Amino acid sequence: MRACEVRLLGLPPPKGREDAMPHIAPKSAEDLRDVKKVLEMSEAAMGFIPNSTLTMAHKPQLSLAFSLLAAVTYGADLKGLLAFYGDAIPEPSNPEQSLTPEQIQLLAFAVSLSAGCRYCQAHTSHRLVEAGANQEKLSAIADYEASAAFTPGEKALLALAFAAGQNPNEATSAHFTALKDHFSEEQIVQAVGVVSLFGFLNRWNDTMATTLEKAPMAFAKASLDVFSWAEGKHGPSEPGA
Repeated sequence: MRACEVRLLGLPPPKGREDAMPHIAPKSAEDLRDVKKVLEMSEAAMGFIPNSTLTMAHKPQLSLAFSLLAAVTYGADLKGLLAFYGDAIPEPSNPEQSLTPEQIQLLAFAVSLSAGCRYCQAHTSHRLVEAGANQEKLSAIADYEASAAFTPGEKALLALAFAAGQNPNEATSAHFTALKDHFSEEQIVQAVGVVSLFGFLNRWNDTMATTLEKAPMAFAKASLDVFSWAEGKHGPSEPGA
């Protein structure tokens, strides 16, 4: 039996019908003139417009950015793609509708903790403090549900990140119900975008055994004791480096 078949046998049964609906409804293609070329490109490549692209379109530039990443990863020419899109790049979202830098780094650090990528844990914890969190708040993430250091909205973001970082993914409709009490649909899509970006980076850096740079290495060694952090395979390749 192949390894992939063995892994599949260990998966839990599919969730019930209570979870058989999207947590954020896709946008209607007819209402998305600002990402028309993205939709046309997707339809030309796949024969249909993916609902995932329509959901990303709650934050229009995200759908284009992901389309470019996917196309280049598959071997397309970025220069040609940028020439194709030209002036059709969607307008940026209102900055006031974005998550704060601290909220973004909370998500990034929590999902990296959940996924187990020590390289990304060092980077995101370092950036979280740079974004405004203090050491007390950083350490309190280990017991965020009981901590007074976090707002209800931050706790909802952390709950999503810790659940979504698991494999299989443990995010449920309850996580999104909690998020909707504090955030707009665009902000929730951004939150899932951050979690998904680190899904890429966690796998990339853990797979590549990327060597951790000196600044985040020093920060993590000094600040992440509560998480039993160690550099592991991300340490310097030369002893004493």
